Formats: sequence, structure tokens, C-alpha cells
Amino acid sequence: MKKVWIWLNGIWLIWFPIASQALSFPLPPDGGDVVGNVVEITARYEDTFSDFARDYDLGYREMLAANPGVDPWLPGAGTRITIPTRFILPPPPRKGLIINLAELRLYYFPPGEKRVITHPIGIGREGWETPTGKTRVVQKTRDPVWIPPDSIRAEYAEKGVELPKVVKPGPDNPLGRFALRLGMPGYLIHGTDKPYGVGMRVSHGCIRLYPEDIEALFPLIGVNTPVRIINQPYKSGWLNGTLYLEAHPPLEEEMKRLEGSINLTPVVRVISSARGDIPVKVDWTRIEQIARQQRGIPLAVGKREETAALVTENEM
Repeated sequence: MKKVWIWLNGIWLIWFPIASQALSFPLPPDGGDVVGNVVEITARYEDTFSDFARDYDLGYREMLAANPGVDPWLPGAGTRITIPTRFILPPPPRKGLIINLAELRLYYFPPGEKRVITHPIGIGREGWETPTGKTRVVQKTRDPVWIPPDSIRAEYAEKGVELPKVVKPGPDNPLGRFALRLGMPGYLIHGTDKPYGVGMRVSHGCIRLYPEDIEALFPLIGVNTPVRIINQPYKSGWLNGTLYLEAHPPLEEEMKRLEGSINLTPVVRVISSARGDIPVKVDWTRIEQIARQQRGIPLAVGKREETAALVTENEM
């Protein structure tokens, strides 16, 4: 069994992770917005980012963003690795399923429970973008049959691959063992026979989860569960009087539209929305730095004026 050293709150701990640690957190008290903790581990020679992602229920791109400059395929024995398991919750209303495309992550708020479950997802690649909007789960299917649309069969045919008209349930079915059909025609939340694609843009628009994640969610989610799909690379929120900002890379088509530049307007917008009428001093230099680094980790950018002065670099 793999042994992992974790640096948490100034203490080294030993942990023996199992495949895909389910990320379930109690909701923060007093209407807070931040859940989880960032931890650090020490890599072994044979470890890769794909291994870490599956072990800690993260996506490959999340691992890349959180560990700039580290070789994802050979981090090296003894290398300190950041595990980004701290999150700012998506903007309200927080009910049902919320899918943030820019974050490549799903959040589920079980009704009547004060907790959130979150998992990494794979989404549609360029040209097959996953749409945004509000919808619902309209059907649940165990061991689904896949009927490839003509457009996908044509795409494979151009590559010299002939897809069958019907793919029966089994280990080679791209939908995996469980599927949730959405009210958006043609779109599903489902498992996959290619788990390495979770946390990346590899699908034809559907939303993929690790097999163990969709298996755990499937019995919890009922038909008519509301689903909100958003595209928000920047999130801001509060915890214990401290204001945080979390920044992810915008989707590729958005970066092309911006010609590779960083648009700080949505960053200012989410900070202003989180501040509301709360008296707070914020570090705008720090905010711009976080927005440009895009590491996907919530970092402090200010505190309530009545509780502390401007946040310093050492407090970050």
C-alpha cells in the first residue's frame, strides 16, 4: 500500500490513501464559502500527477495548475507536491448539482444535509463544448447502452475507425456503468472507460466522472434534481472573516477571444460581489497576482476592517 507523508497545519502526518478519496465536506458555519484544506505530500520515484489525481479525487489539470514547474510524469522522489483539496463553493443558489466548466469540477448539495460533495469532471473539448445553463436530471440509467450519434460516427470514420451503431453495457462502453440524463437533449453525466480523461477536455460535450465517483453519486441523485452549469474561472468567498480568491485558467476558446490576455474585469466583479457591504481592505496587487498565476487554490486577499488590518504576504 502506498505511504504518503502529508504536511497539514504545520505537522507531518502519514496517510495511506485509497483510490479516489471521496471529497465530502460539512458546509462552513455562518454562511462561509470555503471548504477543505490544501495539503502537501512527498512524491516517490514512480509517482505521477495522474496517480495523485485519482488517489485524491482531483483532475490532471488541477494537479498541473497547483504544481507549476514540476514534471507531471516524473516529479522525482522527495519532491514536495501540493494537493489542491481546498475550494471556494460556487455562487448561490447552492442546491442540487452545480457544474463549473472552467474549474472542471462538480458540486452536489444533498437536500436536507449541511454538506457538499465535489468531484473532478471531464467536459467537452473545443468544437464540442459543454453548454451552460439550468436544467434537471430527467433519467437515471444503470448499465446504459450507448448509441453513437451520426456526427461522432462520422468523426471516427475520418480516422479510419468504424464505430458500431450500438455499444452494449460492458467495460468498453464509454458511458461507464451509470448515467444521468439531463434535460438538455443529448447531454449526460456519466462514468467512463477512460478515467485518465477526467479533469480534462476530452468529451463530445457530456460530463464524465471517475467510475467510482459516479457510482457513489448515482444512488444519491434523484430524477428532477436541479442542475446548473456555469463557466466561472474566478470565485471569491469568505471564511472566518477572511476574503479569499480562487483563479482557474479560462477555457481555451475564451483565451482565444481575449487573444491570450487576462481580463481582470470578471475578477473585480466576483471580489465586489463577495464583499457586498462588508467593510474590508483588500490587496489588489495580490488579487492581480493570483488571477495571473491561476493555480486553482483559494488564497486570502483581505480581512474585515474591524478584525484586522490589510492582509500581509506572511498571512497568505
